[in-house]
Amino acid sequence: QVQLVESGGGLVQAGGSLRLSCATSGRTFTTNAMGWFRQAPGKEREFVAGIGSIAISTLYKESVEGRFTISRDGAKNRLTLQMNSLKPEDTAVYYCAGRKYRSASSDSRQYDYWGQGTQVTVSS
Repeated sequence: QVQLVESGGGLVQAGGSLRLSCATSGRTFTTNAMGWFRQAPGKEREFVAGIGSIAISTLYKESVEGRFTISRDGAKNRLTLQMNSLKPEDTAVYYCAGRKYRSASSDSRQYDYWGQGTQVTVSS
């Protein structure tokens, strides 16, 4: 059974940083793309960042580029999202996702596996 488990969420003041992690089990995602999505209350789930099987291939939502960094550790089957200069509008539940193909995608429909999410709250 494939499992994706996020951790690292919490409450932080605007301008602060958080580091989200996603641990995977039941399947090796070394050769698969992965991504982070988020969903704020009353809003649809949106793409945040994605990374291809070749870690140099990354995609970012425009509003987080330069502040967030996605990375992966294949040996540990772990995906990470470093979030700096956080803003109140970054408040959401953040989800880790994996897909069966190598290339990153910003389309949530292209992802096959999802974690349960971790709450990130940024206070002003």
